[in-house]
Amino acid sequence: MSDAPLWTPDSLEEATGGRLIGAPRAVTGASIDTRSLEPGDLFFAIRGEARDGHDFVPAALEKGAGAAVVAASRAAEFERNGPVLAVPEEGEDPVLEAMRRLGLAARARTGAAIVAVTGSVGKTGTKEALRHVLSAQGATHASVASYNNHWGVPLTLARMPAESRFGVFEIGMNHGAEILPLTAMVRPDVALITTVEPVHIEHFRSLSAIADAKGEIFSGLKPGGVAVINRDNPNYERMLAHAHASRAGRIITFGEHAAADVRANRILTRPDVSVVDATVMGVPVTYQLGTPGRHVAMNSLGVLACIHALGADLARAALSLAGLKPPVGRGERTALRIEQGAGEAEAFLIDESYNANPASIRAALATLAGIETGAKGRHIAVLGDMKELGAAGEALHRELAEAVAANGIDLVFAVGPLMAHLFEALPMAVRGAAGLTAADVTDAVLATLRPGDAVMVKGSNSMRMVRIVEAVKARYAVAPDPREASLNAVR
Repeated sequence: MSDAPLWTPDSLEEATGGRLIGAPRAVTGASIDTRSLEPGDLFFAIRGEARDGHDFVPAALEKGAGAAVVAASRAAEFERNGPVLAVPEEGEDPVLEAMRRLGLAARARTGAAIVAVTGSVGKTGTKEALRHVLSAQGATHASVASYNNHWGVPLTLARMPAESRFGVFEIGMNHGAEILPLTAMVRPDVALITTVEPVHIEHFRSLSAIADAKGEIFSGLKPGGVAVINRDNPNYERMLAHAHASRAGRIITFGEHAAADVRANRILTRPDVSVVDATVMGVPVTYQLGTPGRHVAMNSLGVLACIHALGADLARAALSLAGLKPPVGRGERTALRIEQGAGEAEAFLIDESYNANPASIRAALATLAGIETGAKGRHIAVLGDMKELGAAGEALHRELAEAVAANGIDLVFAVGPLMAHLFEALPMAVRGAAGLTAADVTDAVLATLRPGDAVMVKGSNSMRMVRIVEAVKARYAVAPDPREASLNAVR
């Protein structure tokens, strides 16, 4: 990337229709959160669910924001604090509307090849995999964390340097018609649906309705773009219909299905890696994944489909996948050291705490089962409620008992009123402890762990399962060897 500013004063005013007051500092980024704001970031004072961003303008400017984007009617309040960009009073939130306009301007000026990713499960991991492999082939800009909603997508666009070669955008939804305006902004060259599962089902009539909502992503494709679809999913035909109705010039399928364009012939899962023997558009490709799990291997087929669609280097991308590491809260592994008599022995923590739904919990249980434990070690699952499942919630939680049994999970801790239904469906020997909150079971989890165990923590983000992860790490995590850190720095 060049040292040129992300936005010049003239380009800011032209794109947003705003008026700069005061001398702006060099704008090198964009932010909506003063906690993570870096000097030079353009601060957008958007209205959140609980607070109005205008309340944080003085703090943003004090931290060195390039300028603060504010509603014109409030600009006079902040002129003494530093440079502000006063934007027209349009829409319910003028600042959010200005951020959308800046995002559109960023999309219009770039020549980057753009990939958009959605899906009920695996979209963040797939987006990160695409970021990882494409970064080895050119300047790549991608969504941060799970910035995939009505403010996350325009913010990611606004942050995109003009000279980017590739762009990777995650697009999410909770209701129908939410993807439509986002994919229209991104205008991807390639659009991928990882899979369709009963996630956010409380907001939809059926699984088919979720497939229709995900299929909206193809409506934003540039003319002649490529639609990438999971051939194994039961809703394949429905997604295919959306692709045919779009401006896609080509459709690529992936999966284990015999007719898939990118097909897994064999997937070998090991505790720390997976090996995939695949055929990509008729070309044999064998590669290793640095992140374990069959579900990750399946999504890697979609990644290679996108690489092919972009015309990027397929062999180089396959090699890059060996260095792929799981995103925070989505499979990160931590070695634990637990006292054993006079000595200590190793155990493992798998952090899946970021989010959960029926498909991802089943996948996580399967991955947990594949981890080799010590001589007396156990496979332990600490599970929190899955949200937005509506009337089907109790049954979908209870049905996880089948996956627990099928994967030979030795012990389950349950957090939340919905996971209580799973807990009740388990044999007594498999029940660890249950509680309404993460705090209710934390001490029990800590007291239960013993040498050789593999423990996995997963639940919807609102269940704050990360607090259990933090507690386990605080007590048992192995401190990094400083000599190893020095070696890595040299390498």
